[in-house]
Amino acid sequence: MTEDQAGQAAAAAGSAAELGARDYRLLSEFRYLIRCFLEFSETAAVRAGLTARQHQALLAIKGIREDAAPTIGYLAERLRIQHHSAVELVDRLVEAGLVVRVPDPGDRRRVRLELTVLAERHLTELSASHLAELKRMRPALLEILDQAEAKTMAKG
Repeated sequence: MTEDQAGQAAAAAGSAAELGARDYRLLSEFRYLIRCFLEFSETAAVRAGLTARQHQALLAIKGIREDAAPTIGYLAERLRIQHHSAVELVDRLVEAGLVVRVPDPGDRRRVRLELTVLAERHLTELSASHLAELKRMRPALLEILDQAEAKTMAKG
């Protein structure tokens, strides 16, 4: 354990003693809203003819950071899955006509992932509905975050 990790653990232990019923309700409500959003997302993906994981993969590829390359390794990291699982997922995406593998022009050993027109269509529809759902949930999420911040500010 590094010094920084030890300091964080000590701070967490000290703040854990200060947790009250309100804090647990706040965390419970936050997790509930996350679960509601994930359930919405999974249902929307299935209605679009995709699995939730396929939708997540397409979004990760489309929403890639500017300083990254859309590779299988990147996808594995963004989806928090093992590399071999990402390979299998990409195989299924290619088979479904949603992704193509393209040799990286800067490094022929590396393969980049690109969305097909079909994937772009699915993602546009799903992303619009997801943004609308986030907008609907925004007041509840902001209330939770504001309460959490108020507690932090009161301590410091």
